[in-house]
Amino acid sequence: MELLTDGERPVGELVDALAIRQPSVSEQLRVLREAGLVQMRKDGRRRLYRLDAAQVKTVAEWAASFSRFWDQKLDALADYLHKQKTKAE
Repeated sequence: MELLTDGERPVGELVDALAIRQPSVSEQLRVLREAGLVQMRKDGRRRLYRLDAAQVKTVAEWAASFSRFWDQKLDALADYLHKQKTKAE
């Protein structure tokens, strides 16, 4: 998805940039397209992909709603690790 932040790109460019096989890139793009995060248009024989900014924003807002949960878990982990380090000293 990061590669699509600057705009529309053909599959071949994504394959080159990621250095993975074309079928793998195409499969990931299919999943993103089905999720509504990426749009595709045909230009002759090429398929050009771009992010759907509105859908990406929706997902980002949804994920942000979990930040309180992760902050609490990370704080608890930091406390635990600090206690373990103190015991070891």
